[in-house]
Amino acid sequence: MPSESKQAEFGTPDGVAEGDWFKGHKDLHEHGLHRFSGQGISGTAKTGADSIVLSGGYIDDADEGDEIKYTGEGGRDRETGRMVSDQSITEDGNAALVVSQARGLPVRVIEGLDIRGKTRRRAMGGYRYRGLYRVADHWMTFGQEGFSICQFRLLKITQDEKIPPQPVDPAADEDTDFEEQVRRYIQQNRLVRDSSVARNIKSLHDNTCQICTNRLIVSPTGEAYSEAAHIQAVGKPHFGKDISQNVLCLCPNCHARFDRGALLITDSFEVIDSLTQKFVTELKRVKGHEIGVEFIRKHRARWGDRLA
Repeated sequence: MPSESKQAEFGTPDGVAEGDWFKGHKDLHEHGLHRFSGQGISGTAKTGADSIVLSGGYIDDADEGDEIKYTGEGGRDRETGRMVSDQSITEDGNAALVVSQARGLPVRVIEGLDIRGKTRRRAMGGYRYRGLYRVADHWMTFGQEGFSICQFRLLKITQDEKIPPQPVDPAADEDTDFEEQVRRYIQQNRLVRDSSVARNIKSLHDNTCQICTNRLIVSPTGEAYSEAAHIQAVGKPHFGKDISQNVLCLCPNCHARFDRGALLITDSFEVIDSLTQKFVTELKRVKGHEIGVEFIRKHRARWGDRLA
């Protein structure tokens, strides 16, 4: 775990100017720029994020100067440098950036220079302080390596710009205290999802996968387990609806393959393996569960480059 010997302080430290160069993390820490040595995000869900380091560690990052698309922390194997699991908003650094967005806190951006190494990426040219940015938005999506990632849109703060607080929980009502909204959103790690929709679809299919027809028994009493999969992903940036027409009942394996575009569905409900371009099966349907073709088309369009 990173050491946090200094309290969180927001803004540019005294004696530091935009464009200043620093040799390494120890130098950054001593000048009050980045408190968490070895971590890309400095901050916690309690304090918010006060700084980040751009180190080229995630292939889904995009740096256009005044606007940065930044991938959060987690899911990467330090030995191989590859993604091995999904990220989550509940990771402390990711939650910290969400808090900074919600509270309108400035984030110091530090750029690693001359990044080298296939696994352990190192800034051989030191670090440059890029100035203050604000967290303008965040969302969950699937990255190029096939795992769920947290992404943040950072915008350069202009001189004298005031950063307003920004609600981050789309499911919260107007009467909910703002700080409570942030806490609840991070704890629940969710976007707008109505669990009653998921329960209804799984019940209609008796927890049987609509693709492989597998029914996973998980208890001596015969209890089965399945997962509700949104066809067009809900939340940013896809904005699918949480309604029964946009939900499938799948086993965990088929759910993972479907979410990552390895399985696609045609307008006639044929399931295609997008990696082999071969027909797999026909999607199993039951009375009372109408599936929206418009959502299937949105899902297919998202992974359209995999179709022959």
